[in-house]
Amino acid sequence: MARAHQRPGLAAFVLHSHDWSESSLILELFTREHGRVVAVAKGAKRPYSQLRPVLMPFQQLTVVFGVKRSEDAEVWLLRQAEWAGGAAWPGGAALLPGFYLNELLMRLMVRHDPHPALFDAYAQALQAMGDASLLQAALRAFELILLRRLGHLPDLSAQTVAGHAVLPDQTYELHADLGVSLVSSVGEPGGGPAAIPGQVLLDMESALKLSHPVPAMMAACMPALSELKVVLRTLIHYHLGSQMLRTRELMVELQQT
Repeated sequence: MARAHQRPGLAAFVLHSHDWSESSLILELFTREHGRVVAVAKGAKRPYSQLRPVLMPFQQLTVVFGVKRSEDAEVWLLRQAEWAGGAAWPGGAALLPGFYLNELLMRLMVRHDPHPALFDAYAQALQAMGDASLLQAALRAFELILLRRLGHLPDLSAQTVAGHAVLPDQTYELHADLGVSLVSSVGEPGGGPAAIPGQVLLDMESALKLSHPVPAMMAACMPALSELKVVLRTLIHYHLGSQMLRTRELMVELQQT
């Protein structure tokens, strides 16, 4: 079988980890060059392991993988991991939303599908979430960027079926199956998707075309945060299927206590 050379240091985030034997961990990693990968960190649970204090979520790492037996190996061997620098992630009110983003990536992304721009957007969104006043805008911005990068979000500057340009002074709906459409006057109030101003859709589409879209997308989302929360929850649920996100279930449970 073909053998790969040991890889150079790669940018990565830990999305999730679970025990594998008494001393090792299985990791879900989001890497800039290879997308989502599964890796084993042997000995990472030992008290004096150099990996133990590093393999934490929400901090960017530089990782090195060992030689693989074949290029299509499902589980990679983690040889080294170092903190890549930057400010420590504050957590707090952003902790559960941070795990929500991680669960979205694990549920919506297939393995070994590189998305460098999405990796950069994730890093920027985490940084913005440290400011409580920007938390909701950062979440909405990343959800939109994720859906677009994975091919689940239509062009927001045009009505999907009719083909007409979105007008800034009109109000629109965003459907999982029909895309962008004018708000229908038929039906009971509040019975359909939340209405989004045309100007917001146009601003979001412009932001999505930028090489670093998170700041502009956050600004575009600000005028319609509550509407976008409802719309994006529906879109994400549509693409996830019937199973509810565990982090969302936990948020509901916490709100009820």
